[in-house]
Amino acid sequence: MSVEKASPYNVDEVRDDFPVLNRTVDGEKLVYLDNAATSQKPQSVIDAVSEFYEEYNANVHRGLHTLSQEASEAYENAHDRVAEFIGADGRENVVFTSNTTEGVNAVAFGWGMHHVDEGDNIVLTQMEHHSSLVPWQQVAQANDAELRFLKVDEGVVEEGEVEEKIDEDTAAVSVVHMSNVFGTVTPVKDIIDRAHEHGARVLVDGAQSVPHMPVDVGEMNADFFVTSGHKMCGPTGSGVLYGKTEAFHETQPYQYGGEMIKLVEYEEATWTDLPWRFEAGTPNIAQGIGLAAAVDYLEDLGMEKIHEHEREVTRHALEMMEDDDEVTVYGPSSDHENRGGVISFNVSDAHAHDTSELLSDEGVATRSGHHCAQPLMREMGVPATTRASFYLYNTYEEAEALVEGIETVKEVFA
Repeated sequence: MSVEKASPYNVDEVRDDFPVLNRTVDGEKLVYLDNAATSQKPQSVIDAVSEFYEEYNANVHRGLHTLSQEASEAYENAHDRVAEFIGADGRENVVFTSNTTEGVNAVAFGWGMHHVDEGDNIVLTQMEHHSSLVPWQQVAQANDAELRFLKVDEGVVEEGEVEEKIDEDTAAVSVVHMSNVFGTVTPVKDIIDRAHEHGARVLVDGAQSVPHMPVDVGEMNADFFVTSGHKMCGPTGSGVLYGKTEAFHETQPYQYGGEMIKLVEYEEATWTDLPWRFEAGTPNIAQGIGLAAAVDYLEDLGMEKIHEHEREVTRHALEMMEDDDEVTVYGPSSDHENRGGVISFNVSDAHAHDTSELLSDEGVATRSGHHCAQPLMREMGVPATTRASFYLYNTYEEAEALVEGIETVKEVFA
């Protein structure tokens, strides 16, 4: 077992920023390891949302009064902050959504339905989240296109798959950046380069990557990129859809109504400028402002430092679990460089749901089930796994609490 490395920041001070981490569960200190599902929120984000409602709650872009002007400025500035954080050119390339799922649907139905033709193929990986898989299934069925899947082994795309599956008939590629099952990072730059050689557009699902590592969509050269705010210390109901300007101009809005229009007549309408044409109706104003506060928090801490801290805490847990013959860990080993803060595992003789419930009795919050990746689970030959997912506030002691909890599971099912 490796020696614990000192964190690049003071974890105890960071934990003090998150009110919920002070609570207990049935008398046990809370160990929150369900961060791949949603992260906890620092007080600064909670305060930013509260301040909006308490001091300048108003609709945006529709009023000349002071509150509306203040709300509009804060909401537009939030787009600027997020654009800078992910490496976008500017606010016109950043659409606020409710979550990653909405962003994928906006691309699949706004771009895919209009540009994927009969006989084309759409390429995904075997480890896509249902939110990335199902919309493209609908496009393929509606347009008589073929779905192709890059094979993965323990969360790593197999050699030769990119060259074999992406060809002159590929119209769209949609790939997960970091797997929510394995924690592995997909070589998206290589995939994007190959797709662009054949004139295909690429959507990258960054729901698990943006919260945990530096991401630059410009350097990546993705045509579209989506992520969720609630997994990166932001409020629920916040998300991001990035698109290149030319890719957005090829995309039709898939929601219509107020806010996204320039001119409406009885027979027809025209759309307003980017990014607002993709934000129909009253947007999630408070959530967008809270997301900007989350970006401020993450940048103050430093994404490189967050990534380093999570990698080491996860490695500490993995090395203890890999030594246990009664625990099966899915994904690369602890010394694999291409691994984020997600550990999916099963304990011998225990169903994943039982494992997660028993861990909860010990105060350890994990996730069990198929993790919105049922086809992948079938490829793995298991109905479900238990998943522990780490974030910037988790500690080495909490990794050890997970392993101690697993010992309790083993005793119950001995």
